Amino acid sequence: MPVRRWIWQQKWATLRDVQEKAIPAVLAGGDIVISARTAAGKTEAAFLPLLSRLVNSEQTADGFAVLYVAPLKALINDQHRRLESLCEACGVLLHKWHGDVDENAKARARKRPSGIVLITPESLEALLVRRGSEVLRLFSRLDAVVIDELHAFIGTERGMQLQSLLTRIEVAVGRPRIDRIGLSATLGDMMLAAESLRPGGGSSVSIVEGTDAGNGLKLQIRGYELHPFEKPEEIADDDPETDPATAEPFDRSEVPGALAEDLFRFLRGRSNLLFAGSRARVEIYTDRLSTMCLKQKLPNEFFAHHGNLAKAVREEVEVRLRDDPRPTTAVATMTLELGIDIGDVATVAQIGPGFSVASLRQRVGRSGRRAGRPAILRIFAPEIVAGPGSHPLDRLYLELIQSIAMVECLRENWCEPPAHAGLHLSTLVHQLLALILQLGGVSPSVAWEVLCGRGPFRLVSKPLFADLLRCMAHSEIQLVEQSPQGLLMLGARGEQIAESYEFYAVFMSEVEYRIVHEGRTLGTYPLGTPLAAGETLIFAGRRWLIIEIDDDGRVILVRPTRAGKPPQFSSGGGEIHDYIVDKMRAILAGNEAFVYLDACASRLLADARIAFGNLGLHQQNILPCGRNTLVFPWVGSKRLTTLLLALMARELKGTAAWHALEIQDVRCDGVARHLQALADEPEPDAMRLAERLSQPQLAKFDYVLSPELMKRVTIQERLDVSAVPWMARRILELDRS
Repeated sequence: MPVRRWIWQQKWATLRDVQEKAIPAVLAGGDIVISARTAAGKTEAAFLPLLSRLVNSEQTADGFAVLYVAPLKALINDQHRRLESLCEACGVLLHKWHGDVDENAKARARKRPSGIVLITPESLEALLVRRGSEVLRLFSRLDAVVIDELHAFIGTERGMQLQSLLTRIEVAVGRPRIDRIGLSATLGDMMLAAESLRPGGGSSVSIVEGTDAGNGLKLQIRGYELHPFEKPEEIADDDPETDPATAEPFDRSEVPGALAEDLFRFLRGRSNLLFAGSRARVEIYTDRLSTMCLKQKLPNEFFAHHGNLAKAVREEVEVRLRDDPRPTTAVATMTLELGIDIGDVATVAQIGPGFSVASLRQRVGRSGRRAGRPAILRIFAPEIVAGPGSHPLDRLYLELIQSIAMVECLRENWCEPPAHAGLHLSTLVHQLLALILQLGGVSPSVAWEVLCGRGPFRLVSKPLFADLLRCMAHSEIQLVEQSPQGLLMLGARGEQIAESYEFYAVFMSEVEYRIVHEGRTLGTYPLGTPLAAGETLIFAGRRWLIIEIDDDGRVILVRPTRAGKPPQFSSGGGEIHDYIVDKMRAILAGNEAFVYLDACASRLLADARIAFGNLGLHQQNILPCGRNTLVFPWVGSKRLTTLLLALMARELKGTAAWHALEIQDVRCDGVARHLQALADEPEPDAMRLAERLSQPQLAKFDYVLSPELMKRVTIQERLDVSAVPWMARRILELDRS
C-alpha cells in the first residue's frame, strides 16, 4: 500500500499519539476536529488516512478529491513541500492555488481536475466567482475539506466567509455534506470549535485530542524597572544630506538599555523568535538590536518580519531561519505565529503579556521541536516605577501581572474558547454579492436558504435579511437591484466593487504606498500617515532617508541613512478574556511565589501586592482617585466596555483604563448609587448602549448597514449587555462585605 510504504521510507519508529487516534476516525468518515500541540503531526494525521481513502477509490480527472484551506499563502507553500513526496508516492496530484501561483498552472488543474488542492479562502472565493459554471465539474467528486489553523478562522470575518464558501460548494454539487476536518493547536472549547466547523451540526462532529506532552517547557519572566523623565540617549547623525529640521534621531529610550542588553545577550548566536507586539515596535526593537551588532562589529542577526514588509523581504527571513546555519532572530508581529515552516528555534521571546493565551501557546510551539530539547519561553516585562503620587493603576504593574496570569493559564492548559457566533452582516453582504456573481443572479429566497438557512449566517432571520437587502438596494448604495423576474442582480456600485481584485477578501485593505530602494520594493506604508521628502524612517529593521514621494504612483523612494524614526502604523489591541483578568486579581490578592520570575519581576510583584493591599482592593472595588472614581469590575475587555457604556448612558463620563473604569468628577458614593440602580433594574437598553460606542463601523461593508442594523451588529458582537446587572452586583457585594 503506497501510504504504508511512504511511512516505512520515512523510517518512523511509531506514529504520533494524535495520528494513532485520528487515522481510524478519518478513515471512517465524517466531520472531525483534530487538536494537538504545535509540531505534533496533525497534518499527517489528516492526510495519511485521506490519501488511503483516495488511492482505494477510483481516481479520475473529473474533480478535485481533497481541498486544503489555510489562512496564509506561506503556509500553503510549506505544506506543499511537506506533502509533495507523500502525494508522489501515492500517485496523487498536488496543486498550490493562491495569488502567487502561475495562471497556466491553475488552468491546467482546471482542465483535468484531480488530487489535492491547497488554497486560501480568497483564492477559493475567486474560483467560485470567476468560474461559477465550472464549480460542479471541479468539485463533484470532492471527498473532504481540511481546514488548517482552525482557531485563526473561528469567529472572524474570514471564518464566516470560509464556512459560507464550503456551504456554497455543497449546494452547487447537490450534496448535503462533504467531510470537514479542522486542525488546530489552540482550541479552548472543543464543542464551540465543532459548531464552528459545521454550523448547526456541531453535535455530530468527532473530537480527536492528542496528548503528546512534547519535550517540556523552560520559562522565565524578567522584570525591568524604568524610571520616568530620564534623558533620552542622543544619537549622532553625520549624514550631510539629512535635513536636521525634519530628520529626528531615533529615541532609543523606547527600548530600555537593560532590556536591550538582555535581549542581545540571550538571543545572539542562536536562531530565535522575538515577538515585539505592534509593527512599529518590531521596527524599533530590530533597529536597536541590529545597531548593537554593528557597534560590536558583528554580522547582523536581527531581522524584522511583519505584514507590511514585502513578501520577498519576509521570505528571506523565513528561509534564513529554516535553511541557513547562521544565527538568526526574527523580530515579528503575529505573522510568525501560525504554522509557517521556519525550522526549530532555540528561544521564543516576547515583550509584554500579549493579548491571548491561545497566541502564547502557538508561539511556544515554535520552540523545542527537536527530541530532548525543551521549548524555551522568555517574557520581558518592562514597568515604569511608581513613585509618590502615582496613579493607582500604575502602582499595580498590570502588564507584569497579566504576563504572570497568561503563563499560569498556559501551565493549566487553558486557553480562550472560540467566540460565539455574531451576525457578521458585512460578511453576509459580501457573500450575497459573491453568490450573485457565481450564479449570474439568484432569488432572495434561494439566497437566504444558501447563506442563512444552510450556511453560517443562521442568526439572520428572513425579516432581517429583507432589511439588509433594502439597505443594499438603497439609491445611495446601489449594490444590488432586482430584475423583472425577481432575481437579485448586481447594481451599478456592486458591479464596480466586483471588478476590483480586492473584492475576494472580506477584510478591509489600507490604501498604502510602496517603499522602494534602488528598484526593490521593501514593503508598504499606510497612506494616512504623513511623510515628507527629507524625513527619515526605520523600515525592515534599517534606517532610510526619504528622497522622493510619488503621490500619483503611490511610491516612496528611499536610500540608507544613519538617522531614523519609528514608523507609524494603525494598531488595535486584542480582547482580554474574563478568565485572565480574574486570574490577575487572584495573583494580586494572593501570596504565591512564582519560581519563573527573576529578582526584578519578583520585586515588582511584591510592590504590586503591597499597593493592592494599601488601596484596599481586598475589600473594595470602588476607589477615590482625586476628583474621579476608579471602578474595578475585574472582567475582560468586552464586559468592561459594556459596563462603561451602561454608566455613560446614565450621564456619567468616564474611560476604560487597563482593567478598570475611571469615572470623572463623581465621588465614590455617587458611582455606587448608579451601580446599585444597574444591579436592581433589568438589563439596560442595548440599543442605547450601542449608540454610544465609538467607531461602530469596523468591517468592510458596515457602511451599507442602516443605523438600526449597525446597532444590532454591535450588540451581538461587541457588547455583553445581559452581564451588566451581574457586574454591578459583584462590584457592590465586595464593597459591602
